[in-house]
Amino acid sequence: KGLNLLNGKVVRFPKKLKVPHIGWNLVEAVGDSVLLSNYDGKKWAYFAHSYYPLPKDKEIIKGITLYGVEFPSVVEEKNVFGTQFHPEKSGEFGRHVIQNFVEYVRR
Repeated sequence: KGLNLLNGKVVRFPKKLKVPHIGWNLVEAVGDSVLLSNYDGKKWAYFAHSYYPLPKDKEIIKGITLYGVEFPSVVEEKNVFGTQFHPEKSGEFGRHVIQNFVEYVRR
């Protein structure tokens, strides 16, 4: 069920995939994003998860990743921000995501 902060559902990766999804994968920005601002294209991030969100409102999806299926890896709606990856373990890209969040909160 997740935290129920966003409308939609949380689903498990298909049984055909190795779960949990652990390791490095690409995050691709889609649309305007607070967390992914000032970054182009795809960046590597560290993942460790078995489930992913399927929001009702597709406009809140700001990053996508492919692991057997394409799934939202970054979502943003009003003051709710979520990443499916671990920014604290994702090197320079993760630092950038955290810095963008801190700058947003300070406004």
